Amino acid sequence: MLPPVELVDFLKKEDHYLIVSHLNPDGDTLGSAAALALALEAMGKKTLLLCRDRVPEQYAFLPGSTRYRTFDEAFSSDIPLSTFRNLVLVDCNEIKRTGMERSPLSSLSFQYSVVIDHHETEKTFGDFRWVVPEVAATGMMVHSLIRALGVSLTKEMAINLYAALVVDTGNFRYENTTPEVLAVASDLAKAGAPPHVIHREINETWSEARFKLYLKVLNTLQMDDGIAVTVVTQKMFEETGACPDDTETFVSVPKVMKDIKVSILLREVDRSEYKVSLRSRDNINVARIAEAFNGGGHKNAAGCTVKMDLGAARAELIRRVKEQIALCYPCPVETLRG
Repeated sequence: MLPPVELVDFLKKEDHYLIVSHLNPDGDTLGSAAALALALEAMGKKTLLLCRDRVPEQYAFLPGSTRYRTFDEAFSSDIPLSTFRNLVLVDCNEIKRTGMERSPLSSLSFQYSVVIDHHETEKTFGDFRWVVPEVAATGMMVHSLIRALGVSLTKEMAINLYAALVVDTGNFRYENTTPEVLAVASDLAKAGAPPHVIHREINETWSEARFKLYLKVLNTLQMDDGIAVTVVTQKMFEETGACPDDTETFVSVPKVMKDIKVSILLREVDRSEYKVSLRSRDNINVARIAEAFNGGGHKNAAGCTVKMDLGAARAELIRRVKEQIALCYPCPVETLRG
């Protein structure tokens, strides 16, 4: 997988880049953007890392994470934003996914815009678009881009990119863990990324508040013919002292049960409004469900927001999931058992 020559030439030519991650950031967008910024700076370029939201605590170990500025911080500082004339979106493919259009940054104008992403889309934003849906993580693309730019891969870049792979492959457990992914992971480890430390930082640094929230969420579990549904309420956050970032991996937990085909997590964000996370097995396409509610994602991992009461939201999501399951089963399921 090689980046477009036009993109490589552009990045070599220009000198100032505003690099933006998507809202509610995860390890792929944060690690990929930080690694790209480090690579461009190694070439003598100036970069500014922005995200609408603060870096979640579990990703605070990423090299360069302290350099991220929220939109409000950047706009109210003495940073000369107008000098960063080139916009780069990492792990998202439209302005809407960054939240910029509803922030003070909406007043900025850019000379050129770049999109580097692996989410399926019909969007056309970006003067330079590099979108490869079949790639497991945007970190894979940035790794290839750094190599194409002729920049030596440093330990700091490698840590960021390895974290991106860990997050978007579910610790190398998902179907998207291809030989190519493992080859890149090996290259990153050779460059100095310590796999055991990165895994520990991402997966084994829960706070007591997060664990207490997790227990409450498990108590909401309902199952319906291979579908698991869990709920996080505002009251749970108040009772435990946890925060929304703490729920990032909760949706995947019910999938440890062998008969669960799809897991749904509904997180209350307002009265009759829920942020929905969807995870699936095999060929069940939950992205189609998310797209019906103006969300999106990948075949086996997607998200959206629904504006309806909990009972109605749960029922509608289960109905749509059952439709997707019916399209896939019975079908061959890969297994190592006889």
